[in-house]
Amino acid sequence: MAVAHRDVTYKTRKRRKDVAMTTGEYLGTPETLLPAELAYGVMRVADAPAVRHQRMVGDLFKALDAHVARYGLGEVLLAPTDVILDYDSALVVQPDLLFVSSERADIVADNVHGAPDLVVEVLSPHPRIGKLDERVGWFAKYGVRECWLADLRERRYSILSLGPRGVLNRQLCSGGGVAPSTVLPGVTLPEFSAGHSFPRRESLEG
Repeated sequence: MAVAHRDVTYKTRKRRKDVAMTTGEYLGTPETLLPAELAYGVMRVADAPAVRHQRMVGDLFKALDAHVARYGLGEVLLAPTDVILDYDSALVVQPDLLFVSSERADIVADNVHGAPDLVVEVLSPHPRIGKLDERVGWFAKYGVRECWLADLRERRYSILSLGPRGVLNRQLCSGGGVAPSTVLPGVTLPEFSAGHSFPRRESLEG
């Protein structure tokens, strides 16, 4: 996720300049590998994340996907995957990783239509889109049950249990151990290696 981004308000010849982009218009834009989201009608586009960020995303995907496949629990998807949290309010996000359980597989089509059971965000000095508190608030409001935060600077994970009013519980843990998760119990979290690290003098936003 990121703080630095470009906000783009969609407009056509027939549209007033102050009218925001709809979800349908966003989904109709050309496909891109750059992180792009729709925040209540405002399209946000960011530069590609750093290699260290992507290494951690890859390691987390391998850990979660292997666990989910082994027990037939559902599906793990990587960014950029559009998650439509609120079609009418034009809110579409792209978490670094997401898990949808088998029982809720019907929300997955060309996009994810509704809240995943779990989302994962990798925090780094070169993050993706939006402020962290804002994003976690959206996840909670629209029904995401858990949000995992992998902090590359601090080399630790935060496992957040979510409810309609926000964060219900926060547990900190290190890599190499089992995640204290109620959504995906038994997952071993990847360790933080030198290939994931950023200098501590670089601050994380969010």
